[in-house]
Amino acid sequence: MTTASAPGKIILFGEHAVVSGVTALGGAIDLRAKVTVRDLPGSVLIKTEELVLRGFSLDLTTDRLTSTQAAHATRYISAVLREFGVKDIQVCIDSSLPQAAGLGSSAAIVVAAVAAISQHCGLGLSRKEIAEISYRLEKKVQQGLGSPMDTALATYGGYLQISRDIQPLDLPPLEMVVGYTKMPHDTKSEVEKVQDLKKRYFDLVDPIFLAIGAISKRAVPLIREQNPAELGQLMNVNHGLLVALGVSSRELDELVYAAIGAGGALGAKLTGAGGGGCMIALPGTAGVDALMVALRQARGVPFKVMTGCEGVRLEGDL
Repeated sequence: MTTASAPGKIILFGEHAVVSGVTALGGAIDLRAKVTVRDLPGSVLIKTEELVLRGFSLDLTTDRLTSTQAAHATRYISAVLREFGVKDIQVCIDSSLPQAAGLGSSAAIVVAAVAAISQHCGLGLSRKEIAEISYRLEKKVQQGLGSPMDTALATYGGYLQISRDIQPLDLPPLEMVVGYTKMPHDTKSEVEKVQDLKKRYFDLVDPIFLAIGAISKRAVPLIREQNPAELGQLMNVNHGLLVALGVSSRELDELVYAAIGAGGALGAKLTGAGGGGCMIALPGTAGVDALMVALRQARGVPFKVMTGCEGVRLEGDL
């Protein structure tokens, strides 16, 4: 039996603009997805334990489902297994990351699965190879719209700055609070919506993208110097720009306003593609607890997270 885990992620700054080559900044968080593989002669079985859809399995040898949604929920693992032609195996997914929430759950599952299968089958894949294979598979499942940031952060951890290429950054950890709207989002449709807006109003959208990129660059020294007040201001500005692009929602805005108001956050913004999913907030003098209470009162599900955390790792080889 071999177990590997990989972290989720938050995009601190740069959503949507990064699709057009503008700088974005992301960090790995200490919510993780764990994948365990073990020998199972005569079958290829996928099981889940802690995903939003709980307690189902998918047998790839017979396509027998214990849930009508199992194939959709396990499509990333199925892609990994088919990539390596693995047989006679059981894969168990145990994730603390909500699905379709903008926290990189699919990337974490793919990376953890590739690492676990590499170790279990003696493939000896390097981190670079794990990142490259995982990105290719996630992008394939997402029909060409996967971001290299998600799988890179799941593999390497820490912080990454991405524009035309990916650059790791040595920055201190940040304590933040994630607020989950409980509304899943569709990354593909949100990206397409913004790109369509850009085609129709390029003279308006391009300056917004450039402003978002400038925020991403300004944020790096602020994190390094541990200047949360100014970092929070940049979060507020970035959220306003994302609202202008049409990717926020009533649920996201309510959590953002609750965080900054009753929660005393220094700044807050949506994270990920928008349209649902999650927002992030930087605690102020009132502290993390007050912020989490405010988000609960606004009908969100809060998670306390640390950014800049460790990437993929083996949890055991028994």
